[in-house]
Amino acid sequence: PSPLAPMNRQRLAWYVYDWANSAFSATVVTVFLGPYLTSVARAAAGPDGSIHPFGIPMHPGAWFSLCVSLSVVLQVLVLPMVGAATDASGTKKRMLAITALIGAVATTALFLVTVESGNYLLGGGLFVIANLAFGASMVVANAFLPSLAAPDERDKVSSRGWALGYLGGGLLLLAHLLYFESVQAAGGSEGFAVRVILSSAGIWWGLFTLIPLRYLPADPLRSEYEAPSRMGIGETFRQLARTLRGLRRYPMTLLFFVAYLLYNDTVQTVISMASTYGQEELGLGLDVLTKAILIVQFVAVGGSLLFERLASLVGTKPAIVLGLLGWSGVLIAAYVAVTTEMHFYVLAVVIALVMGGTQALSRSLFSQMIPPGKEAEYFSLYEISDKGTSWLGPLLFGVALTLTNSYRLALLSLIIFLIAGLLLLLRVNVDRAVAEASVGEERVIG
Repeated sequence: PSPLAPMNRQRLAWYVYDWANSAFSATVVTVFLGPYLTSVARAAAGPDGSIHPFGIPMHPGAWFSLCVSLSVVLQVLVLPMVGAATDASGTKKRMLAITALIGAVATTALFLVTVESGNYLLGGGLFVIANLAFGASMVVANAFLPSLAAPDERDKVSSRGWALGYLGGGLLLLAHLLYFESVQAAGGSEGFAVRVILSSAGIWWGLFTLIPLRYLPADPLRSEYEAPSRMGIGETFRQLARTLRGLRRYPMTLLFFVAYLLYNDTVQTVISMASTYGQEELGLGLDVLTKAILIVQFVAVGGSLLFERLASLVGTKPAIVLGLLGWSGVLIAAYVAVTTEMHFYVLAVVIALVMGGTQALSRSLFSQMIPPGKEAEYFSLYEISDKGTSWLGPLLFGVALTLTNSYRLALLSLIIFLIAGLLLLLRVNVDRAVAEASVGEERVIG
């Protein structure tokens, strides 16, 4: 028999899912797939240098970004339905299995995408499926948090999940980079190496998902509410509409959600644009950018645990506020002081310290503001703005870059959303939000 108590075993299994899926975000999305899929599209380009997906002329370099955008749009449509269906059916474990394994299989199948064949449509389609399944699986996984930890333990549990995720993603990425460098040094096929790396990330995701599927509770909220066993598509849309209307009945939860959308949009944009900033503004090479990504992955482990401790000392909301002040410092420093390779590494360390903490604590704080039985539905709205699905930030960055022709000013412009989110967060009354959620949807008076 396992020496772990049942609840500790379930928590550890939940942490392992962060470890499992971080392979996709770190290896596939952040480092390898974008450049590789671009090379596949370039190989398929016609005499005019363009590709023509579905008859639309397009620069090969725009294909991956288009796929990312398409997956985000689909997430906006699909994730709330996944959340509503999960809560209504009460089958979190089954939904986690379906969404995670679809994503893992689609990622593994990227091995079939070769430069020689130029099958960029297959590569883009597999990525869209994988990224959509990734977001859906995170909705379901996050919905387990309220059943795995009491409110006063959620900072700890959420932070440790994030920490283990960064550690797993970082270790696998390190192994992939060492493998890729060895192939380069031996004069081997870089394309084949990337295909092995992409597929192995999918295998990692799928294999480690078996642990939470084995040990997580099948239906953690079954004793707390009654739910129908099946939900049709029409009822899914109707329940989603009820969720959106119901959110207005929780003014403090709604206020926090809007604040989170604003400040997390800044966080996600900084993460996604940091490499471009380093390359275009500072003239840094791929080796420096890759090392910085590894620094972020490993230092963020300590950052998550540091903010867990900080939250226990000053409270969750004040700890998030301190993290956002740290993000403000990052933006100001990027504008004023970052001019060298060493400066960029220092910036990566600071980003890593505040990144994991603000994300982990935001998740745990939001979990306390959700009415019982609505965890997956509400986390589906939350996940739409999480893990790379930023919306307004990239738009503001692009407009500022176009107007000023300065990456420094473009990055600094993001402080507008960060400060707006911070000011709204300061207005959130956490005790009131928790009390409103605990009353239950039918009894709350807006």
